[in-house]
Amino acid sequence: MVHGNAVLTPKGRLLLARLIVEEGWPVVRAAEQFNVSWPTAKRWAMRYAAMGSAGMSDRSSRPHHSPNRTSQELVRKIVHLRWRHRLSPLAIASRLSMSASTVHAVLVRCRLNRLSHIDIRTGEPIRRYEHDHPGALIHVDVKKLGNIPTGGGWRFVGRSQGQKNRHLMSGTKRSRYHQPLLGHAYVHTVVDDHSRVAYAEIHDDETADTAVAVLRRAVGWFSDRGVIVEAVLSDNGGCYRSHAWKQACADLGVKHRRTRPYRPQTNGKIERFHRSMADEWAFARHYRDERTRRSALPTWLHTYNHHRQHSAIGKVPPITRLTNLPGQYS
Repeated sequence: MVHGNAVLTPKGRLLLARLIVEEGWPVVRAAEQFNVSWPTAKRWAMRYAAMGSAGMSDRSSRPHHSPNRTSQELVRKIVHLRWRHRLSPLAIASRLSMSASTVHAVLVRCRLNRLSHIDIRTGEPIRRYEHDHPGALIHVDVKKLGNIPTGGGWRFVGRSQGQKNRHLMSGTKRSRYHQPLLGHAYVHTVVDDHSRVAYAEIHDDETADTAVAVLRRAVGWFSDRGVIVEAVLSDNGGCYRSHAWKQACADLGVKHRRTRPYRPQTNGKIERFHRSMADEWAFARHYRDERTRRSALPTWLHTYNHHRQHSAIGKVPPITRLTNLPGQYS
């Protein structure tokens, strides 16, 4: 980049033009003074006479008219195929009988050249947000997992052995098709929006009373770590629409917000946490029974909060974003 005080930058052009227009210097002499050609000196003088100081800035080299520019109708077709079908530039070009480089140029201009910027389900651009301090908002949700039969589930022992393990479970209820009903584990999770610090409990149901009890304990858990919860975001599940939940939020002084119906992306932070929890804890290894898996959750949560690097917050553990931990500065 040329220095702002160099010759024939906006400041130098202004000096050149004023010598010719205001002080009456001959164009040739002014050109020699600034070591430029006389057509260049004349051009800046004429632009100064017509537009003043504003005419000394650079103009875009883009033409005023582009007859071969991609039409708006074709641009809309390209954008539609990218949003709704997530096609590559080559695939879009094949459908529309045009050059892939042209399609890519349109996608860059529309900021759709990276699929990571587009939501997988809706095709809309992803809008990211983050509250500025811990406790400003916590996300709550429930992850439903099938209980593991004694001997292991089908993911690790295969479907044949998994079915045998299910049928060997004594004392379990059976469906109308005589299949054992092992029940489910409901993981009630709470994630802080700013720090991504997580709290979770496993229960056998997702009733309002259970969800309220988890919320109260979670607020206390965060309070012990110097975080005052101000608001909570949930989906429209029955336990979060109950009078008990509403009363609990009022008692705790927490504002309750709900996501838009059929829009889980609003609660995306906890949805992403559930995916990590499933990959790194729930289905990470072979558990001999459900009790073994449940007993492994606290250890994984500690690793997640204190040791695991989180890519969304600068590749540091979530706990490092809590600045008021007891004994942190002692």
